[in-house]
Amino acid sequence: MANEPNLPDIQLDAESLYREEVFTDRKAGTLRRLVPITAEGADDPRRDVLYSGQTQLLTPGGVLPLAFEIDAKTLPEALAKFSESVKVALEQAIDEAREYRREAASRIVVPEAGGLGPMGPGGKLKLP
Repeated sequence: MANEPNLPDIQLDAESLYREEVFTDRKAGTLRRLVPITAEGADDPRRDVLYSGQTQLLTPGGVLPLAFEIDAKTLPEALAKFSESVKVALEQAIDEAREYRREAASRIVVPEAGGLGPMGPGGKLKLP
């Protein structure tokens, strides 16, 4: 099965490895710190540490998961920016939902030519 010709060959990039550290208060959300490492597992000081956050908001439609990047250099800075980053991510999610709603509302349904509908083939009314 490993030699199937149509299966993708997925490999990790040894030059782009990160160690993931997770911090949570078990209430508001989760903060992730991605520390760049070498293929040997040692810290790689040539690349920046990355921070991201995750939280969930209860909406009338159910739980809305939010995941977002945090522009920070240190853990205290990431903690300080968590709340503002949640607000930005929520605004983006709302904008995307509005755009999706606009696109869905603007779709025009056109019957196919020659299709069978309530008025016969092609949608033309035929009288006996």
